[in-house]
Amino acid sequence: MSEREDSNSESNAMWGGRFAEGPSAIMREINASIPFDKALWHQDIRASKAHVAMLAAQGIVTQADADAISAGLDQVAGEYEANGVPENWDLEDIHMTTESRLAELIGAPAGRLHTARSRNDQVATDFKLWVREACVAVDAALGALQVVLVTRAQEHAASIMPGFTHLQTAQPVTLGHHLMAYYEMIGRDRSRFVDAHRRASQCPLGSAALAGTGFAIDRDVTAKALGFAMPTRNSLDAVSDRDFALDYLMAATQCALHLSRLAEELIIWASQPFGFVVLPDSLSTGSSIMPQKKNPDAAELVRGHSGRIAGCLTSLMMTMKGLPLAYSKDMQDDKPPVFEAASLLTLSLAAMTGMIDGATFQTERMRNAAELGFATATDLADWLVRQADIPFREAHHITGAAVKLAESRGLALDALPLADLQVIDARIDQRVFAVLSVDASVASRASYGGTAPEQVMARIAEARRDLGLE
Repeated sequence: MSEREDSNSESNAMWGGRFAEGPSAIMREINASIPFDKALWHQDIRASKAHVAMLAAQGIVTQADADAISAGLDQVAGEYEANGVPENWDLEDIHMTTESRLAELIGAPAGRLHTARSRNDQVATDFKLWVREACVAVDAALGALQVVLVTRAQEHAASIMPGFTHLQTAQPVTLGHHLMAYYEMIGRDRSRFVDAHRRASQCPLGSAALAGTGFAIDRDVTAKALGFAMPTRNSLDAVSDRDFALDYLMAATQCALHLSRLAEELIIWASQPFGFVVLPDSLSTGSSIMPQKKNPDAAELVRGHSGRIAGCLTSLMMTMKGLPLAYSKDMQDDKPPVFEAASLLTLSLAAMTGMIDGATFQTERMRNAAELGFATATDLADWLVRQADIPFREAHHITGAAVKLAESRGLALDALPLADLQVIDARIDQRVFAVLSVDASVASRASYGGTAPEQVMARIAEARRDLGLE
């Protein structure tokens, strides 16, 4: 028998007696998922062991066969751990690969493992287990980033910098306040992954191909053994559901967008015109021809990864958008975008955590930028409203004239002589200088959630308690 005939026979044995001929080379290649779904081998072994233990407990297979299968699965797992998962495309996927090797090891009892299940509920279970574990892993990585953000924010709770709108200097804030804004974003990201994990708490195993099974299985037992809260309630939905994967990708995309925003700020701040931050050498690169360059490549790649992660979400949404119940082969393409997004997000989080932890913030330059950007103009307008009882629109016009004068002289607002301010409007008096400095402006923003250092420190204290740092 030729090698091709032998591989056809092996594939036919898996497909059963329905087909007279083996698959064509094209069908073999397009049908095989083992190059990527081999990543599920841990989950596949775990779910198979839970399934066969339940079958034995229910008297559907003998305990002797169940013990042989379980021991054989442990041996297969050891081989995978030591040597990786072999890629025989004729075996199509991780499920057939494992079952085939199990049969080589223990013989006929291996054929009883697939009793009362289908590859449809098997892959849904394995993939959901993988996604649940990925949610837990990313939550831990997000928590580590939050710790670094809070730590650096505490160092700079009173470090003044310009706050921007439209990337134009708006009002002075503190660097600690700015960093804590990202702490809040990351907190929302964590909540989305927690929700995704919770919604993926129903176990598909035992739904079989699409209609359930006639065997007297106990799905509660397998669900509990695998860490799920309960079995899925509808077998059609169970084998065709990929909402859990979309939930993960949606959370990953939102998280990547937040990381991209922070990366963009680091890129801008690290540029010479700004000079607000020096990024760690370990996460920067140089130029092949310009020796003065220090490029924020890690930040740029985090920014770039956000587009790829969003693309992974779009890919799976388009795959799922028109599928009738129940399983369709299109769903084989569900795993690559999730695996890719998870890998990119993990790398992005590690890079961002390292950048924030190792960044050197140039606080004097930040403060100078706030002072030269007329960031206290709103404070002058507010003072005119409060102290001189001037309507805000008129106060806005007066303040604009003061800014124009300061700009023409290259001065900060609080450096303008009182006499010059009174030329603009006689109602301005000496008291105005109490609000025109950046320090006074920041200190005055003491409303809950504001940038006043006392408020920033209060939010940091809350965050440290939430993170278990106190």
